[in-house]
Amino acid sequence: MNLCPPLALMLLCLTASHAALAQTTDLQVSGLITPDACTVQLSRDGLIDHGTIAASSLDPDQYNVLVPYILEIDITCSGPMLFALMGVDNRAGSSQAPDYFYGLGMNPHAPTERLGSVALSYREPMGDGQPLQSMASRDFGASWFAETNAYPRALMGFARPGGRMPSPLTQLTTLLRIDTSINPAMYLTLDQEVPLDGSISLDLHYL
Repeated sequence: MNLCPPLALMLLCLTASHAALAQTTDLQVSGLITPDACTVQLSRDGLIDHGTIAASSLDPDQYNVLVPYILEIDITCSGPMLFALMGVDNRAGSSQAPDYFYGLGMNPHAPTERLGSVALSYREPMGDGQPLQSMASRDFGASWFAETNAYPRALMGFARPGGRMPSPLTQLTTLLRIDTSINPAMYLTLDQEVPLDGSISLDLHYL
């Protein structure tokens, strides 16, 4: 009489029929547990709209700097947390200097033409009621230096004045300045409407 449950019987039979092969295989179990302790809010839902720009108003030889925008970032944590923000360029292929500027998209009517660039910087950070300084790391947190510009793929943390690395914070508010430039008109085909198409994600990283 078979007293083994079906699964156990299947495993026993499989082992018996392959006993002479002496083969092994590895099982890997992976995953990621995160504190999930901070919430991030960005004013204006993170939308920047420069409206309609006449092609005739663009300088043919110089970069065309648009009016900067200022958004506010609010981060609230359930307790003191070490965290940093990283800008991820969703249009990296359209950036002429991807280590420093975010792309503004490609011209849909001339797919090899890059439209321009976007620069981000943090201003007036405040944490837990005290002024902070913004800091950057380009080696995933191994080292930090004072920096206001939020370059693509750089971690941006916030420290007490004079600090050498980010401080644990429960609450942070900071202004995010967005500077947009359109490339010189002589390098762009502008005989049809061309949408500006910058897209940047701000990722929160726990340190």
